[in-house]
Amino acid sequence: MEYLAYGAFFLTIAMTYALICLGLNVQWGQTGLFNVGVAAFVGAGAYTSGLFTTPAVVDRLGGFDLPIWIGWIAAALVGGVLSFLVGALTIRMRTDYLAITTFGIAITLQLAFQNLEWLTGGVFGMSFIPRAFGELQGRAIAFNMSNLALSAAMVFAVYLLLQHLMRSPWGRVLRAVREDETAAQSMGKNPVSLRLQAFVLGGAIMGLAGAVQAHFIGFIAPANYLPMMTFQVWAMLIVGGSGNNRGAILGAVLVWAIWALSGSIISEVFPADQQARAASLQIVVIGVMLCLILLWRPQGILPEARTSSRHLGKRSDKGPKP
Repeated sequence: MEYLAYGAFFLTIAMTYALICLGLNVQWGQTGLFNVGVAAFVGAGAYTSGLFTTPAVVDRLGGFDLPIWIGWIAAALVGGVLSFLVGALTIRMRTDYLAITTFGIAITLQLAFQNLEWLTGGVFGMSFIPRAFGELQGRAIAFNMSNLALSAAMVFAVYLLLQHLMRSPWGRVLRAVREDETAAQSMGKNPVSLRLQAFVLGGAIMGLAGAVQAHFIGFIAPANYLPMMTFQVWAMLIVGGSGNNRGAILGAVLVWAIWALSGSIISEVFPADQQARAASLQIVVIGVMLCLILLWRPQGILPEARTSSRHLGKRSDKGPKP
């Protein structure tokens, strides 16, 4: 029974990463936007929901407690608004320039989480965030299984929404902009507006994912939103298959499984005083896996399906390259 509880816990965390990957897949896989500030949008969503719903924080700020679902909606809105503000300033940039800008924003927000102690708890983080199905916390299996069902339902709902959008004219135009911006523009499309829309949608999904993760764990801290999170999410998307929503979900589960398994092995093999230093081996394991995937199957395990670009009058043979 203990293994069942842990399995449900593992899969719930994997589902929250799957949500983040789906958001990144909108930005990069479908639109070609090189966002390396993923942790900023996830952290913004987590802290927003925590500030809205955590009793101790709300009382200190003179507000009133709100339900968890309100916090999730607020997290998605803040993720979208933050994406809009960032995108409005940076969306015209390309590749390396956009990457540098989003990375700088992620570092800035992480430092803000760390230094605004009166609001975020600083380096000590925010504790006692209300947890979904909190009345079941005394029963690990029921608690974890309930949260797994909820998070899986959210992933499924977002997946269906994105599948519908990507098969719509809007989604086809996004891919047209990604493949050949000049051709799309010659057909009367506005690439800047379309990229901004995709960036906002992806950021909103990331904000929602951060809130779901925060309310499952019940604790957040600035150390949770370091660049390492961005590396993990990018590895998940590349391994699973950029441009494919099912690949994004599969990659999240696989990479999180390897991360968790390698962490368990390290805790068993290395003595306690060396485990913190040995934890860097987890990064090495993921890096090696990433290299093997790029050599063996560069488009990922579930690559994007090649479709006819009818709106451009030609077949697209190019895909997003990791």
